Parts: sequence; structure tokens; C-alpha cells
Amino acid sequence: MLAEVKPQARPLSPHLQIYRWSWTMAMSIAHRVTGTGLYLGTVLIAAWLVAAASGPAAFDTAQAIAGSFLGRLVLFLYSFSLIHHMVGGLRHFVWDMGKGYEPETRMNMAKFSLVVSACLTVLIWIAALVLR
Repeated sequence: MLAEVKPQARPLSPHLQIYRWSWTMAMSIAHRVTGTGLYLGTVLIAAWLVAAASGPAAFDTAQAIAGSFLGRLVLFLYSFSLIHHMVGGLRHFVWDMGKGYEPETRMNMAKFSLVVSACLTVLIWIAALVLR
């Protein structure tokens, strides 16, 4: 007769409340959030393209929405998401090459990715508004 095997109590994984927040943790979460934002923003761009293909009245409505304060805020956040996700991807690319794993380098890269993405977003918007 086989003995019945009782499951042993397994330790629980530490939750986020156990960990101390760090730049790398925050940028990892931001990378995921910006990726989700890119999906949602792409749906809005597709809707804008459908409006453009639907005729002048639909396009004028889409342009009015996109040109409003809320529409421009959404466009700004979408562009920030795009740039931040790209910079975060470059950070991961450096890690894929086996570099940048030292604790100080890792933290500096995380801080740098936020600063670079914010600066690039602002510069692109300034250029777009000036050249408009």
C-alpha cells in the first residue's frame, strides 16, 4: 500500500511591500505601463486614420478632438510613452549584451532613461510646435 503524500507548506513569495523601491523597479514598471499606453494610443491613431478615410466631416471632428487641450495632452503622453518605451528597450538591449549589471550602473541607467525620455519628448514637441 502506498503512503499518502501530504503537501508541505510552501513559503510565500515576498510581495511588493517587502521590497524597497528602487529606480530599476520603477523603470521596469514604467516600461510595462508605457507599453500598455502604446496599445491604447495606437487604437486612437487608427481611429484618426479611419476618420480621415471617412470624409471631411469625420476628419474635422477627429481634428477638433485631437486639437483640444485634452487631445493634445493625450498626444503628449502618447509620445512620451513611445520615447520612454524605446529608451527602456535600449536599456534592456545593453543588458542583453551582458553589460550594465553593476548596481551603480543599473541605477544610473534607470535614472538616465527617465531624464532622456522626458527631454526628448519636450524637444520633439518644441520642434513640432515651432515648425508648425
